[in-house]
Amino acid sequence: MKRIAVFPGSFDPITKGHENVVQRASGLFDEIIVAIGVNTTKASLFSTETRLHWIKQVFAANPNVRVETYEGMTIDFCKKQNAQYLLRGLRSGGDFEYERTIAQMNRYMNSGIETVILFTDPEYAAINSTVVREIIRNKGRVDRFVPEGIDVYA
Repeated sequence: MKRIAVFPGSFDPITKGHENVVQRASGLFDEIIVAIGVNTTKASLFSTETRLHWIKQVFAANPNVRVETYEGMTIDFCKKQNAQYLLRGLRSGGDFEYERTIAQMNRYMNSGIETVILFTDPEYAAINSTVVREIIRNKGRVDRFVPEGIDVYA
């Protein structure tokens, strides 16, 4: 059976921490689906199309990584994709409680999907999409925080 993992998020924008988790996990799974959650009630800084383009660009050299968008519950998207794993990244211990709660709720809703958590490499632990968005809004440079080739100012 093909090992399929879904790595969900808003990726607004994708960061080097996200890239790090997917690159390291790509050897663990036959396929990783980077899944951009579309929430129509939440205002994003970047369009879904832009984020889709960026993520495809970042993982263009990874044949086992594909990018999709979805609406609704992540656990339902996993089922539609025949994914057995949810991939999550942790930056610090502070993220753990939130991720544990979500993993347990997902397990209650579908016991056939296992959550796999990877810690980002230490140099990416401080990178947070929320903070990166604030830097962008205030015209600061974020080149050190987003993958190479991502131009958030275009």
